[in-house]
Amino acid sequence: MKLMIASDIHGSAFYCSQMLEAYKREGADRLLILGDILYHGPRNDLPEGYTPKEVIGMLNAIKKEVLCVRGNCDTEVDQMVLEFPILSDYSLLYLDGQTIYATHGHVWNPKNLPMLKDGDILLNGHTHVPACTEIIQKENEKQEKIMYMNPGSVSIPKENSAHSYMIYENGIFEWKNMEGEVYQTWKNDMRC
Repeated sequence: MKLMIASDIHGSAFYCSQMLEAYKREGADRLLILGDILYHGPRNDLPEGYTPKEVIGMLNAIKKEVLCVRGNCDTEVDQMVLEFPILSDYSLLYLDGQTIYATHGHVWNPKNLPMLKDGDILLNGHTHVPACTEIIQKENEKQEKIMYMNPGSVSIPKENSAHSYMIYENGIFEWKNMEGEVYQTWKNDMRC
């Protein structure tokens, strides 16, 4: 399975359109959105092309291809207009022998880890900053390694990062800018 992973659209039809162009170009089987779809949030400036009603139409057009978790800016009223489930706080994916805990990041994050075991991946957005980091946790006097990954933001990147997304295929994660240029790669036998 080829999976495109994106986060933090924040109502930008301009960047949602670019994301969907990248999705088509990539030929991914599914689009996993890590929350914050329609509303820009009180801490963010309005993103370019802020027109949530257009984003609704664009995403509903591919509703059978979208997997989604709830962001801190997503509400029940958003679910009323989006035709795919958005209100789950997390999703567990098991791909190519790898357990991936996908969530937005405002609750479960590197400072507040969910119940993960050695070798699992924590995947979230929320910070608007791409990340690929090993987290070492002690569990019963044993050290366990968790991978933390973040695709960054589609519409409001922070810390001088690119407007970006990730691709997962055959155990390999790639971070890409909206033009599809790879700027980071990770697979299970390598460091970030």
